Amino acid sequence: MLETKALEFIKRHHLLEPGEKLAAGVSGGPDSLALLHFLYSIKHQFSLELTAIHVDHMFRGEESYEDLLFVEGFCKELGIPFEGIRLDAAGYMKETGESSQVAARKLRYSFYQEVMERHSIRKLALGHHGDDQIETILMRLTRGAAGAARAGIPIARKFGDSMIIRPFLGAEKEDIWDYCRRWGLKPRLDPSNQKEAYSRNRFRLRVLPFLKRENIKAHEHFQRFSEEIREDESYLQDLAASRMDSIWIKRSNRESSIRIKALLEMPNSLQRRAIQLILNYLYGGEQSDLNAKHLTQLRDLFDNPHPSAELHFPSGLLVKKSYDSCIFSYNHTKPKNYYLELNIPGESTLPNGCKIKASFCPVIPEKKGNDTFVLEAEEGIMLAARTREAGDRMNLKGLTGSKKVKDIFINEKIPMDERNTWPVIIDSAGEILWIPGLKKSGREPVDHGGQKKYIYLEYIKV
Repeated sequence: MLETKALEFIKRHHLLEPGEKLAAGVSGGPDSLALLHFLYSIKHQFSLELTAIHVDHMFRGEESYEDLLFVEGFCKELGIPFEGIRLDAAGYMKETGESSQVAARKLRYSFYQEVMERHSIRKLALGHHGDDQIETILMRLTRGAAGAARAGIPIARKFGDSMIIRPFLGAEKEDIWDYCRRWGLKPRLDPSNQKEAYSRNRFRLRVLPFLKRENIKAHEHFQRFSEEIREDESYLQDLAASRMDSIWIKRSNRESSIRIKALLEMPNSLQRRAIQLILNYLYGGEQSDLNAKHLTQLRDLFDNPHPSAELHFPSGLLVKKSYDSCIFSYNHTKPKNYYLELNIPGESTLPNGCKIKASFCPVIPEKKGNDTFVLEAEEGIMLAARTREAGDRMNLKGLTGSKKVKDIFINEKIPMDERNTWPVIIDSAGEILWIPGLKKSGREPVDHGGQKKYIYLEYIKV
């Protein structure tokens, strides 16, 4: 019986605690009506404060409004507090361009959250059952879902500051119909549930009967599969998460970057979870269009021997590989060229966030390396930092002839995005003196050569 299965499921998964405030989402159909009646029947056992919430999406005009009135009347008979609303889902679809199912779900869950916050309710019960679980798992596998998405419907999950629970996942649809018959419940029926235009209905009407004929307990096996997959995923994601510090270079909602080599050194199973963690962070866990195809594309991008490539992911996420790093960005605007006269003496802040500090000194400092540059101080000298330009060349210190700045960036393996903002230091004649952090020109003196005055430049990275 449904009562026995649901109670056992609630206790096994610790879904309810005594004295809780609980909301139930109720459409008026058999699943949600049975759920509301069942929760009402155990109200005193768990000392529950129960509230019913109904949303009329107005897709079916007067018929769906009658659903609202039906649920309201049912709650009134049992003395259950009722919260109902009519929302123009069709109008919302026109505004957002979203599908009917996505639009309706967003509106519905938004109202759920509003009611729960208003009444300080911390749990929302929904009527999904074992047959729904089978359908969801099969649909997601068919569409190429990856990771925890393959586990289907979770028994419990976070919902803002609250939780969503599903007490009926251990039961099947026939248990619900049997419960309605025994208690004389007359649920409302939505005719759209029989239309094969919807993918879920095709699984429900064609695939599910076959599976039930093969094994009458199929729903139990799918539920066990769901729980095992979710447990395994949680463990592997925790392992991957423990290694993420060595993979992240930069973490930001708008732009992030990772070390490809560090990721590829992980076992394949952890690589996949690390990629999922990266994408979950960038999308905030809200992107339903992602699937195993996108994970495969990223893996192929990382394995590709070519130093640079890019992918375009849903919601405008741009993925760029540049040598051993990969940049994920929502900011696709091309960096602006800049020309900035340096403060001598003083500090100059560059558009990439780095600084160039200039000071006068009587001798050449001992500090060497490409992060510094020394130049003889001439009367009225002017130095500037600018972005690279097509055809740029510079004479390298210690070498004869000139070299393309483009080739210097390539040889130093500078990511493409960084090349567009990397400073090039020039004099008033436009000669390239120094590419901070990379190369110096022959204009830097070897020694102090007597009583001269020098300008000492230091590149300060962020």
